[in-house]
Amino acid sequence: MEKIISKNLDLWYGDFQAIKNVNSAFEQKKITAIIGPSGCGKSTLLRVFDRMNDLIEGVRITGEVLIDGENILSLNTDLVSLRKKVGMVFQRPNPFPLSIYENITFGEKIHAERLRRNRLDEIVEDSLKSVFLWDELKDKLGKPALRLSLEQKQRLCIARLIAVKPDVLLMDEPCSTLDPQATARIEELMRELKNNYTIIIVTHNMQQAARVSDDTGFMLLGELIEFGKTHEIFTAPKDKRTEDYITGRYG
Repeated sequence: MEKIISKNLDLWYGDFQAIKNVNSAFEQKKITAIIGPSGCGKSTLLRVFDRMNDLIEGVRITGEVLIDGENILSLNTDLVSLRKKVGMVFQRPNPFPLSIYENITFGEKIHAERLRRNRLDEIVEDSLKSVFLWDELKDKLGKPALRLSLEQKQRLCIARLIAVKPDVLLMDEPCSTLDPQATARIEELMRELKNNYTIIIVTHNMQQAARVSDDTGFMLLGELIEFGKTHEIFTAPKDKRTEDYITGRYG
């Protein structure tokens, strides 16, 4: 079932067109990887799905992006509700300079009615368990989140999103600052999370895309050149530009 659909999507930064007529469909509860060389529009496309590009001066967008059938580019879209539904994990982990506990409950305090302490405790435990951090951190919840390792910080940022119960997780190079062992553990976490969430990951790491994703899209110069099942994209691409990129002859 399709969770996100883009139709004739174009985006400009001033006079520069960064996304060109992108038509795509992202399946529910699957991992979709977006690959392509630097500057091809991957991260820009990702930020369309939670309207983060709105924060950049001079941005203009045309076309449609449907999430659960609703066009999120509509002027009537409630951005607070949208960003609760569609969470973003950034390239470098960005925990708040607060305790581990306060990081997890931060979103709940913004989006929800005032919750009792025992309910917040449940949310913290459930969220940390979902990213396999509970056993490591259950006795350190009052400690500063900034003291965690890079991998723990990234897991914490994912847990912080999960706490507000999104439908979609956007991940922009989530392993680029991690060592190979930590990367493998985050990839395993992604596989677990797709049971409950639709995940879109932007990555320069083609091996990562091949390992974790169900579907893959290849972007070049703002265009979505090819989109399909990951094993088909990597073993039998239909477009020569995709083949050239995957085999290292381009980019």
